[in-house]
Amino acid sequence: MATGLSVGEANKILAAIARGVNYTAPTAYWVQLHIGDPGGAGTANIAGNGVRKQVTFATETGGTISNSAVVSWTASDVDTTESYGYYTAWTLASGGTFIHSGQASGSVTAGDQFQLPIGSIDLALPVAS
Repeated sequence: MATGLSVGEANKILAAIARGVNYTAPTAYWVQLHIGDPGGAGTANIAGNGVRKQVTFATETGGTISNSAVVSWTASDVDTTESYGYYTAWTLASGGTFIHSGQASGSVTAGDQFQLPIGSIDLALPVAS
């Protein structure tokens, strides 16, 4: 199962921390749903509902940051009946750079609405405890 930071994003963060390389953070995050493991590139098993939705984050704590608002797909976005198992986060609504992936769950019928609740999209770094 390939979930977590993308290799490219992890390498940029490490270069910034360890070598002083300037890091330019994405200006926006967009979430896409997947029916199976999205893989290391974030492009496998994209849901029939391939619409990306913008996500905002709360303040980080304990090495983790989570979405600060519900992320919603409307009935017109959901045009297939399927079960979601994962999400990926991207820098743009279409195309862009893959940032990270995680697990999500829910089933929909075509024409339903779908939501990821506050706190269900997590981006975490391992921390010493």
